[in-house]
Parts: sequence; C-alpha cells; structure tokens
Amino acid sequence: MPNNYTASTVSEEIRKELAANAKAIVADGKGILAADESTGTIGKRFDAIKVANVEENRRAYRDLLFTVPGSELEKYIGGVILFDETLRQKAADGTPFAQVLAKRGIVVGIKVDKGTVPIYGTDNETTTQGLDGLAERCAEYYSLGARFAKWRCVLRIGANEPSPVAIEENANVLARYASICQANRLVPIVEPEILMDGDHNLERAIFVTEKVLAAVYKKLSDHHVYLEGTLLKPNMVTAGVNCPTKYTPEDVGAATVTVLRRTVPAAVPGVTFLSGGQSEENATLHLNAMNKVPLARPWALTFSYGRALQATVLKVWGGKPENVKAAQDALLVRAKANSEAARGIYQGSASGAAASESLYVSNYKY
Repeated sequence: MPNNYTASTVSEEIRKELAANAKAIVADGKGILAADESTGTIGKRFDAIKVANVEENRRAYRDLLFTVPGSELEKYIGGVILFDETLRQKAADGTPFAQVLAKRGIVVGIKVDKGTVPIYGTDNETTTQGLDGLAERCAEYYSLGARFAKWRCVLRIGANEPSPVAIEENANVLARYASICQANRLVPIVEPEILMDGDHNLERAIFVTEKVLAAVYKKLSDHHVYLEGTLLKPNMVTAGVNCPTKYTPEDVGAATVTVLRRTVPAAVPGVTFLSGGQSEENATLHLNAMNKVPLARPWALTFSYGRALQATVLKVWGGKPENVKAAQDALLVRAKANSEAARGIYQGSASGAAASESLYVSNYKY
C-alpha cells in the first residue's frame, strides 16, 4: 500500500505494460536501431555522402531502414528510436512509420530530450534540458504509437571531471525524466553517456562509470522508478580515444560487466549499449566479449546503435534509389552481427575495411 516513502504514480496495469515492452525490446538477441538523429545531425551524415538535407530525403532514408523486405530485420531489431519528425512521417505507401514498425513486431521509441546546456560554475560540464512539457509530449507520442523513450545525458572524464555537481545533476534529471515517462506509459531508456574523449586509461573509466551509474540508480530509487519497466543505455567501459595503452575486446568486456555487476540492479531487463563513436566492427566485438565473460549477467546485454549500424548503410545508399536494396542488405549484415554478439556467438562474419573505420567525433552531439 503506498505511503509517503513508497508512493508511485504507476498503477499495476501500467507496470505490466511497461515490463512487457521493455522485455520485448531486448528479447532473444534483439537490440535497438537508434534512428533518432536530429535534423542537424542527419544533415552532417548526408553532407558526407553529398545528399541534400531536405525532409523528403530524410523520409526516404528512414523508409529504407524500416521497410527492409522479408522478415529478417525483426529477428535482430526489437526497437527503433525515432526523432519527432520521423514519428510523424509515412512510408512510400502512405503507412505511418510507427505502424510499419509495429506490424513487424518492432517496438517504437522516441527521443524526448532537448539537448545539452551548460552547468555554470563547472568546467564546461553539461546537463540535459527538456523536462518542461515532457508529460504532455509523452502523452502525445504514446497516442502516435511510441512505447518507449530515450533521454541522453553527457559526462566526460578529465582531471577533475565528472564533478560531483555534474554527476548529481544528470542523475537527478534522468530520474525525473524516467518517472514522467512511466506515468505516461512509456518505457524510459536511461542514458548517462560518458564520452570517449580524453587520454584516460581503462582503470579510470571503470572508476568513473561505476560512480556515475551508482548515482543514477540511487536517484531512480528516490523517484520511485519501476526498474522492471526501464532499460539502461550506457557507454561501454573503454579507455579514452587518446590513451596510449590499447586494450583488447576481452579487457573491455570484463571491465564493463564488472561495473554493471557493481551498480545495476538485477530487476533491470536489459542494458542496451551505445557505440559512442567506435567503429562498426569494434562495437560488435566489444559487445560479443561482454556476453562471453564468465560471470553472472542477470540482464540482457545488447545494442542500441546509431552510427555503428548505419555508417556503411549510408555510404552504400548515397541517396540513389537504385542503391536501396544494397543498403538494406548492408543493414541486415550489421544487425545480424550485433544480434549474434548479444548472444556471444559472433565470429567476425561482418568484418571488413569499411566496418573498421572509426566513427569517433569529439564532444559528440546529436
């Protein structure tokens, strides 16, 4: 029975819906296709392939992703995160994208944050804005077919960063967002990303990621967030991009699983990793290594990749209708590889020069 210390706005009916949707997204080797790039970010991707950043091209590209022929895509992809514009768009046949995905058994998600802003009094650290009006936006997105949401907070490792102020602020914002989403029947994906920027070693990354995740789950508890109806989208625990020491996928896998075991409750159904600028192949290899670590892993460890699923797809497509089939085939190759990695059985079948290109962008924003 609720009291002043355990009060929750989430009914038993909503809890069942949230838990079912969260489980469906990460079921049996499935992961998430993050197609929630803002108009500005997708413009940068289009610039690289000399495609004009206009609405019809953005719609056509997302149509390519969501209408892969056959029934193979839904074997690997359990959820797709959309941008506001994309949720309102339609496939070439006039079917709303949300319906296209739902008919394939793929859960529809939506990016709901409004980007980062400075925390004044810190050394260029940030928090994420968008809480104002969030409940109303969530209710509308649910009516449009969305069943989960994503909110990204960003921290970085430096000599004195992340500061206690930045950790506390971002953890609290994530918890407020999560509680608002659940009150409106959306599964919240909690994303406290620690950037790859810097020259820190793996030991430093372990320490910082552990502190950040511990703070996040304390705040989620304080805000009475129903963990069974959430997913976590963290960074993999890796050294900084400029670290002179190079670590193996096994090192990264062991470090990441160790941090998760120390901080993430078993009630959480799944951990859907961001790729964070790793190459397509490294993101797959690291995920595979995690799923082979000989330690108890009570959550599904899977993917929520944007660049690491789409980089080759964009290059193959190049904005040309005659390349759509080849681009869709390229998407299936990477989706299958990551599904195998989520089960710890990837054998390197999707490796190649293009897949090994770094996708790192300093101080990445989207």
